[in-house]
Parts: sequence; C-alpha cells; structure tokens
Amino acid sequence: MLNPNIGKLIENYENRYRLVTDVAHGARKVAKKAEDAGDILIEKPVSIAIDNLACEIEEK
Repeated sequence: MLNPNIGKLIENYENRYRLVTDVAHGARKVAKKAEDAGDILIEKPVSIAIDNLACEIEEK
C-alpha cells in the first residue's frame, strides 16, 4: 500500500497518541525482525509499520 491516508487511520482510534504508539511498536518489531534475520531494509521501519497497520484496518 502506498502512503495510507493518516486521516483514515486516525478514524479508527480514540486518539492520536494510541495510533503513534501502535506504529512505534510495529516499527520496533519490524526492525528487530530484520536485524535478527540479517536483512537490510530499503524502506524505513515506520513506513512498513504504517502500511501493515493500514492493511490490518482494511481487513476489519
């Protein structure tokens, strides 16, 4: 997914703080997984986490 609309993501949250913490948590997971596997990420972990979160919300 390319550049999910932040407005659409925030609609699914009570507040922005929760959205930011979920994205940060997801980014840490992505970075840790890549580090453990020895992979080099081309895209930033935050971008990957936002895309993953947007996909999860669309599936609901």
